[in-house]
Amino acid sequence: MTQHVPTELGTKPIGSLLWQYSLPAIIAMVASSIYNIVDSIFVGQGLGDEAISGMAVASPFMNLSAAFGAMVGVGASTVISVRLGQGKYEEAQHILGNTISLNIILGIVFTLACLPFLDDILYLFGASDVTLPYAREYMFIILLGNMVTHLYFGSNAILRSAGHPRSAMGCTFLAIIVNCILDPLFIFVFKWGIEGVAWATIIAQTVAFCWQLKLFSRPTELLHLRRGIYRLRLDIVRQCLAIGLSPFLMNSCACLVVLICNNRLLQYGGDMAIGAYGIVNRVVFLFATIVLGLVQGMQPIIGYNWGARQNDRVFRVLRYGIIGATGITFIAFLTGELFPAPVIHIFGAGPELTEKAVRAFHFVVAAFPLVGAQMVIGNFFQSIGHAGKSIFLSVTRQMLFLVPLLAILPEWWGLDGVWLSMPISDTISFIAATAMLIYMIRKIKRDETHRTA
Repeated sequence: MTQHVPTELGTKPIGSLLWQYSLPAIIAMVASSIYNIVDSIFVGQGLGDEAISGMAVASPFMNLSAAFGAMVGVGASTVISVRLGQGKYEEAQHILGNTISLNIILGIVFTLACLPFLDDILYLFGASDVTLPYAREYMFIILLGNMVTHLYFGSNAILRSAGHPRSAMGCTFLAIIVNCILDPLFIFVFKWGIEGVAWATIIAQTVAFCWQLKLFSRPTELLHLRRGIYRLRLDIVRQCLAIGLSPFLMNSCACLVVLICNNRLLQYGGDMAIGAYGIVNRVVFLFATIVLGLVQGMQPIIGYNWGARQNDRVFRVLRYGIIGATGITFIAFLTGELFPAPVIHIFGAGPELTEKAVRAFHFVVAAFPLVGAQMVIGNFFQSIGHAGKSIFLSVTRQMLFLVPLLAILPEWWGLDGVWLSMPISDTISFIAATAMLIYMIRKIKRDETHRTA
């Protein structure tokens, strides 16, 4: 029985290979982001501005939940890519089984830990007495399905590393289609309110995960589900969590920053300021997801070639990625500076919410062209197994730079100080990432010279 091994990662021309792996991920990520925007539109049109603000409060908490799944999935997919490049196929197989087991455990533990303190957590994330009911109803359902969320995202990351970017894209599209069908049905027909939005999300992810299980059940695949691979091995868990710690900390820091930001927004602008930030974040994240799709396509290529010691191919992927990501984020900059009002009006926001969102948009995208390159550089360190450097970049951008600015600038400029904190921290973090990348490339080339001397 012939098994599929993705050796093309080390032989095919970089340009076409990057296009082959990134395009499905980009399409899937953009479609997912568009769904999130459509989700907000349904909420805004069907439930009003206060419901939008409630979802804006719940979103970072939901992202924190998903961060645990990303920690396992991204870490496992990176290790699998390196092991495939090294020809260690049996170990890659065990990583697949361990990923499923670990995601089940983390998903259940996170749910049980958070449900008893749900109201307190949401207040911490910036909920008011007005927005708490919406946020609580939404997050209660999301937490019930948290284990499925972990399994769905983790399995999709592994599909890409196993040489099936189109299948990963297909699973994402399946979740989106089911979600978009159920959303208006649950909101406008069944009148389930914001609970219907949450149920639509969980049901869609469950359907997509069932399809992933079918794909991983094919014995013709090098990575497939079989007995003997699910028992947790400490060495595998340690490797996956060490590398996955970077995206986890990045997502966790992002949640913590949104927590701090929401509280500052509530203090200086009220519920509508939080709603404005929620809308702008949805739009900006649409462009960020294109970059995320790009780096997801880069990850297995870099990981495989790094494992095979083909550094020239690694550097070419990095160069193409930085150029592409910068172009994408520059388009976001132009959109936010030139056409903010038409974009905000799509969400059906009222006059006050629109006014705050337009002003926020101008500030948030001011240094956004630099963000794309910073994301690619962080992913580069993660893909070659230098988790510490990737973690450092993730933490510095959001914690070391942004949090102090959020504490200081609003005291001087009020609500505008909150918005201004973001482009300033983006600029400083880009400078730090660039300096680290230059140093790392020089070190790799020195080591390569010594090895061949």
